[in-house]
Amino acid sequence: MAVKASDSIRTYQNEGGATITTVSRKIIEKDGLYFKDIDGSGEFKAFDDWRLPPRERAEAYVKVLSVKEKIAQLFISDWRVGRYLQGFKDHVGKMDASGLLDEAEFRGRTIFGEQRLPGTTTLLKEWCNRHLIIRANPTVEDLTDWLNQLQAVAEDCIHFIPVEVASNSRNENGEVVFGMNDAGGVFATYPGTLGIAAAVRGAGISIADDFADTIRREWNACGLRKGYMYMADVVSDPRWQRTYGTFGEDPELVKTIFRHIIPRIQGGPDGVTSDGVAMTVKHFPGGGARENGFDPHYKMGQWNVYSTAGSLEKYHVPTFLPAVEFNASSIMPYYAKPAKEKSAAQTDLNGTEMEMQPYGFAYNKPFIQHLLRDQMGFKGYVNSDTGIVHNMSWGVEMLDIPERIGFAVHAGVDLISGLFDNKEGMEAYERSSNGYYDAHEVPDGFSKEQLVLTDEALDRAVARTLTEMFALGLFDNPFRQVRTAVEEVATASDWDKAMDVHRKSVVLLKNDGTLPLTPDKLEGGKVYAECFCKDAGKAESATDGLRKMLEGSVALTDDYNEADYAILLLNPSSGAYFSATPGYLELELCEGKTVVNVDEQGRPMAETHEETTLSGMARIADISRVVRGKGGKVVANINITLAWQVGTVEPLVDAFTAGFDTYVSAILDVMTGRFSPVGRLPLTLPRNDAVLAVDGNGVCVSPNDVPGYDKDRYMPDEMKDDNGKAYAYRDCAGNYYELDFGLGY
Repeated sequence: MAVKASDSIRTYQNEGGATITTVSRKIIEKDGLYFKDIDGSGEFKAFDDWRLPPRERAEAYVKVLSVKEKIAQLFISDWRVGRYLQGFKDHVGKMDASGLLDEAEFRGRTIFGEQRLPGTTTLLKEWCNRHLIIRANPTVEDLTDWLNQLQAVAEDCIHFIPVEVASNSRNENGEVVFGMNDAGGVFATYPGTLGIAAAVRGAGISIADDFADTIRREWNACGLRKGYMYMADVVSDPRWQRTYGTFGEDPELVKTIFRHIIPRIQGGPDGVTSDGVAMTVKHFPGGGARENGFDPHYKMGQWNVYSTAGSLEKYHVPTFLPAVEFNASSIMPYYAKPAKEKSAAQTDLNGTEMEMQPYGFAYNKPFIQHLLRDQMGFKGYVNSDTGIVHNMSWGVEMLDIPERIGFAVHAGVDLISGLFDNKEGMEAYERSSNGYYDAHEVPDGFSKEQLVLTDEALDRAVARTLTEMFALGLFDNPFRQVRTAVEEVATASDWDKAMDVHRKSVVLLKNDGTLPLTPDKLEGGKVYAECFCKDAGKAESATDGLRKMLEGSVALTDDYNEADYAILLLNPSSGAYFSATPGYLELELCEGKTVVNVDEQGRPMAETHEETTLSGMARIADISRVVRGKGGKVVANINITLAWQVGTVEPLVDAFTAGFDTYVSAILDVMTGRFSPVGRLPLTLPRNDAVLAVDGNGVCVSPNDVPGYDKDRYMPDEMKDDNGKAYAYRDCAGNYYELDFGLGY
């Protein structure tokens, strides 16, 4: 094999049939057609035949693989991309001859657990693993070369199983955070998913069509064929850290978006195709029903609470129906477990009360097998969320790691995300027949059959993931041309459409006539511009960027005392992605605010701490006082990643817009009248702390499992205003910042 696989690809085109690409694999000619010798036998077999259905090929091939090979297919984990080593702290890479594959051993801890890993070639050839997660953000050239190199190593094994690399979404703007929002800016870049929802609400569903088509073409061109995307979760508690990655709080809009994006990303309405990208829709049965916002990445958030009768069926499960209807390749359950003691009765699709077993949803057979597969009719495979066997094994802490693996597969999981637990998987398999439980007690509440891996369960799980690989054409055509990938990602029309959605995502919340800031309004006046963030250093850098954008188009001043107009961009932040705050996630725009701590059960305590979501709050008030005091106007934009409480800022401004990880240039296009605002809020902004108050028993006054647009149905009458509304923020002009609100020019 040549040093660089991208330079050694051989292509065989079957007229009217599959394209075959290889670097080193033998090609079989039969019936005037080309086929790849997948098992290395030199004989033409059913699984070699691209004319057969993917599932038939998968079920045939799984019988050829060894137990070791099959157990390796149960696990997917993060992997290093050459010199891009995000997430692998203190690791020193050792590149192979191509300069693409990291061949150094790794021993250390990531956010998902401690690992001891080999080099890439050893992982593929000796460990037999084929499912990897990319967290890095390489260039198109490096990404395509790296993926090709992985496939070339896999082709060099006796039994060819292609490498399938999964990634979180890469086509949205936002803060890059390892393990959550890993990459951005390389592919055509839209606003955050909340911004896409805001634009769709205001400008139509064709936006989702263009978005999905771009993803399919770009990812496929590079050879990146599996996406951990998108979140079908409905936001029902605004303090959930992952709100930013959703399409908002409206189940109907979420369903509509998924009905459009699934067939376009995957390549067709019947499931994934050879030019599509497999989707993993997450997080079943809906991660939004957080208990007072606590996230299940940490212990405090391990429960899904359904305090409102029927909320599971009404708000949360319906958004996953398009994944079944259009055969999404896989679905990811959430870390959390249902809280029976804290929940009202919930029913399945037949109206029968759901069994609330106290296990994380990846271990929860009533939800995976009974509800998702048997009732909803899901035909794909189940891919667990990352870390369920080690860090987030809620409800099964009493089991050891092999037992957790066996129990997850027993419940219906086919691919376990986290670490490469091949050794522990083999142990779970051997325990089915080696008499282990003759000498060891079966943990209380479980049976041996639930905790071991059988041949039947192993073959079923592996056949499901192999079916996806065959459907994607990864066995037949795993390689991609670098030049083609670069040209596809550089398609100007895709970037132009994405930029247009940035503009359409901007929501005009308040305007007394100040906007748009047209040249005639600004003539003779001075403009002061400043950005505010939680981190003062980031704010300073962002301010420099904002002022550079405005240079030449307005008369800038560095002193707000001289300003006739002030443009303020607010970028609040709250909490951390993988650890709990001492109290509830703070949503008010505040600096040094004293708030209560919570105990281990999430109940408010007497102890307090201080929270800041936006540094410089006093300065904002001072700018407003000075500029408005001399007859000037203050214009502000808030970046919505959470459903912020804006009552400390809105009264200080004359015009107010909202973006959702929206480009600053797009916000300025709206503010200056180069583009008229069309965006609509995809979620409701809560009025104040009172509507999120939690009593001594840990119960919130606005139910955690009900989206913002419907919370008033359950709010106390004494909290409602003259219009019968309690939950949504009402501004000085009398407008409610609720779902679907947005002004225009």
